[in-house]
Amino acid sequence: MGLSWMAWTWPTAAFFVFIALAIAAMGVWEYYSPGGAPRRGVFGLDTTRGDRLFMTLLGSAFIFIGWMAFQGTPLWGGLAIAIAWALFVFWKV
Repeated sequence: MGLSWMAWTWPTAAFFVFIALAIAAMGVWEYYSPGGAPRRGVFGLDTTRGDRLFMTLLGSAFIFIGWMAFQGTPLWGGLAIAIAWALFVFWKV
């Protein structure tokens, strides 16, 4: 079965590798420091580390989709916004 229909590129592969590594790193972190003490952030939600990772990944996906819809390529601006979103989520949410 060929995968040519998926149009894999290096940036696409790097994106999925990053997601896999982020989830693996979160799993290792949770193994060595279980619990992750929920905290209440600016949105008024009680979130754990895993919740914040999920919100970061989901928000970043929407940021990139919006960037491609309104700006197209290159994606450096979308990446900068996604990194800013990730920092915001992990520090303030």
